[in-house]
Amino acid sequence: MSMVVENSKVLSGMTEKFAAVFGDSEGVEYFFSPGRINLIGEHTDYNGGYVFPASITIGTTGLARLRQDNQIKLYSENFPDIGVIEFDLAHSSVKDGDSWANYVKGMITALKAAGYQIDKGFELLIKGEIPTASGLSSSASLELLVGVALDDLFKLGVPRLELVQLGQKTENEFIGVNSGILDQFAIGFGEVKKAILLDCNTLQYEMVPVELRDYDIVIMNTNKPRALTESKYNERFAETREALKRMQTKLAIQSLGELSNEAFDANTDLIGDDTLIKRARHAVYENNRTKIAKAAFVAGNLTKFGELLNASHASLKNDYEVTGIELDTLAETAQKQPGVLGARMTGAGFGGCAIALVAHDNVPTFEKVVGEVYEEKMGYPASFYVAQIGSGATKLSVD
Repeated sequence: MSMVVENSKVLSGMTEKFAAVFGDSEGVEYFFSPGRINLIGEHTDYNGGYVFPASITIGTTGLARLRQDNQIKLYSENFPDIGVIEFDLAHSSVKDGDSWANYVKGMITALKAAGYQIDKGFELLIKGEIPTASGLSSSASLELLVGVALDDLFKLGVPRLELVQLGQKTENEFIGVNSGILDQFAIGFGEVKKAILLDCNTLQYEMVPVELRDYDIVIMNTNKPRALTESKYNERFAETREALKRMQTKLAIQSLGELSNEAFDANTDLIGDDTLIKRARHAVYENNRTKIAKAAFVAGNLTKFGELLNASHASLKNDYEVTGIELDTLAETAQKQPGVLGARMTGAGFGGCAIALVAHDNVPTFEKVVGEVYEEKMGYPASFYVAQIGSGATKLSVD
């Protein structure tokens, strides 16, 4: 899987930087790994449900080459003050505080544990365009960037699904976030102008053409900083696990994603706790919304799709309680604007981004009005960008 990069200016600047940092740029290879948006199906992935993500053209670019010794040298253009991070291959399983190097160390550790041979050092220079803590998945983008780079440099031949799973393993076991597989899967399997309907129980997936006709997906970034490991993400994970456990006393289910809305409503007494019922109801209802959304999308019924986006946001706000004033302000203001079919938070929540389905001609006015309301309420601006659906993580062909 390789793609010719359009932005050669970025790459030539990065090549110069690589030479400045590491001495020269002989024999360097180029890689790109996207961020992702999730159209609908939020917090369903670790509950055995469906998700509907797409990779976007904003992402992480990396330049890498092998060394002849065991030294690993890393440099990020996003954190120039840190300078070069250096460690021996033998120490790659030792976590380094909260450094971005942990994503590299985690992938090396996961690949080696899976039986792949990484027997020498390398140099890696990265530049990420994904705003940190935006909910567009900068961490999974970096994991898969490192994955495709190591796969190529060491000629490992890792099947794509396994690479995706090793990215998730890094996130769960090395970084310490109990995330599902949505982010890594979307970034690993993304295709231009296609979304992925993924059953997180079976990992069966379907590529669905994104036909938005006269509409754009506008990403609205709250610009509120958030750290997943410190957020309530792991708490929600535990709450839905507990609700499932209580339902399993009577129902033969492996995950909440197996239930219809009706079956769930008929058995809430098994849970017996109002908060846990709300958490589980979101997981069940959101999963079923995602199936309907895919059908609406394929049928070209964007109005229905927009209604489901709105319902998703309400559920994330009231039942799952992961939105907060920033995301609510963006999504709910967006929903009232002319030419908007629907809007909701996307990603883990607690800050990060929301998305809106906006008529193309209305986008400039939409951004102005929603931006003004947000800044007046929050005291700082939001950022807006129109999402283009792009390729998954890949080696770049550079002429």
